[in-house]
Amino acid sequence: MSWFSSVELGPPIEVFELTKQFTEDSFPQKANLGVGAYRTEEGKPWVLPVVRTAEKALANDETLNKEYLPVLGMDALSQASVNMLLGENSAAVQENKAFGVQTLSGTGALRVGAEFLARPLGKTVFYFSKPTWENHRLLFLNAGFKEPREYRYWNAATRGLDIEGLLEDLQNAPEGAVIILHACAHNPTGCDPTQDQWAKIAQVVKAKKLFPFFDSAYQGFASGDLDKDAWAVRYFVSQGFELFCAQSYAKNFGLYNERIGNLTVVMNNPNEIAAVKSQFTLIVRGMYSNPPSHGSRIVAYVLQNKDLFNQWRENIKTMSSRIIKMRQRLREELERLGAPGTWNHITEQIGMFSYTGLNELQSEHMVKKHHIYMLRSGRISMCGVTPTNVDYVAKSIYETLTTVPSKY
Repeated sequence: MSWFSSVELGPPIEVFELTKQFTEDSFPQKANLGVGAYRTEEGKPWVLPVVRTAEKALANDETLNKEYLPVLGMDALSQASVNMLLGENSAAVQENKAFGVQTLSGTGALRVGAEFLARPLGKTVFYFSKPTWENHRLLFLNAGFKEPREYRYWNAATRGLDIEGLLEDLQNAPEGAVIILHACAHNPTGCDPTQDQWAKIAQVVKAKKLFPFFDSAYQGFASGDLDKDAWAVRYFVSQGFELFCAQSYAKNFGLYNERIGNLTVVMNNPNEIAAVKSQFTLIVRGMYSNPPSHGSRIVAYVLQNKDLFNQWRENIKTMSSRIIKMRQRLREELERLGAPGTWNHITEQIGMFSYTGLNELQSEHMVKKHHIYMLRSGRISMCGVTPTNVDYVAKSIYETLTTVPSKY
């Protein structure tokens, strides 16, 4: 007898399966455009110089130990994260209407926030963009939500935002539903609303009494400007919304596997914070008990030191500007080759990912024939496009579009 004989084989996680295939591939011109991690111009992982500096200083601090952090994490990290997201001059910060919970990166922040909404608040319906990061749906369902719904986002014909469809779908949402919004650098499309469009979204969210849950995985990484990338969240706060925002330090600090994140909670009544914190404490205690300290110390050390903070801002400008430069190079090369279709969307999109417009068959052709590993949706990580492979990537896209044509 086996207790496990009824267990079915689960589907592989596409992005991790692609990385495995890439690693095992011996083709010299292979390129990994699947994984969402920054790469140097030589295609190598990059540890930020400011992170190296912080780690050396922390290693030499004999006063530090390996004791448990509090259940809700390191106060210095959470407060610095809230200030960075909302701005130190934010009324919510100055009036003590916002606090943070240190989490297991942005994924943990989403899960902890979703558990709170599903348990103490009894939420059941959540909306996510079509398309979105594939983990949003799984996280919220596993947290206890019952009804996943999509709102229109990507317009394949214009290769841009379907703002009319988005607003109509939110207008039809039931009161009290949770709406997941990407703060900047929408994953997977790289297509963000304009400030005017954000204002229209906020109007509908307020009128329909929806609860906004922002996912901020790329603050500073998207444009190189921390304030610009936080604009949408700050605007909603200025309009009086109570909201959650999941923050990740995977991309903008390069701390992918340190699992350092923060859940910023903005409330209207500071007197209710103690009760809310107590419920978060119970949720975290029953999930992973308390968060890790190494990465949180790195982030807090940098954010609290003016010189290191300025160095970090330069590091994220290095990453964001490289990605912007590669967008320009890829578009130029595709247009030079005469690749079918228009390619202005490559430079109009922002952040780590680009929705190329390639369909599933074309994307699979890129993997099988050209050894360019990308998701079936046509999403590519611009971090994997480098000065040494951009020409090959463009030629491969051109060959694919002319060999496996679609309704371009």
